[in-house]
Amino acid sequence: QVQLVESGGGLVQAGGSLRLSCAASGRTFSSYAMGWFRQAPGTEREFVAAIRWSGGSTYYADSVKGRFTISRGNAKDTVYLQMNSLKHEDTAVYYCAAALFTTSVVVFGPGRAQEYDYWGQGTQITVSS
Repeated sequence: QVQLVESGGGLVQAGGSLRLSCAASGRTFSSYAMGWFRQAPGTEREFVAAIRWSGGSTYYADSVKGRFTISRGNAKDTVYLQMNSLKHEDTAVYYCAAALFTTSVVVFGPGRAQEYDYWGQGTQITVSS
């Protein structure tokens, strides 16, 4: 089991910045990648960014590329999402997730929600225009 707790959400003006943190505990050594997803009211959960624990390869949705940066702590227990130049359309609940090492995630990459096995409770980001 892996437990995930997000923090750092809140209200920010358009053009501002926020940094989300995800604290992981439990069997974190078994996870292959960590990801951030978001979900706005009335929409499906969408991929934002992911990072592989081994090697640190990063992946981003086109909508956030160049504005958001995902990173990990030295220990396998914290993942961050630095969000700059925030836009109103970034408003959503942001979820941290952990993907175990599976053939599927290796083949298809960590950009799909179905690759993830553990999820945090989510943190609200509201960007005022």
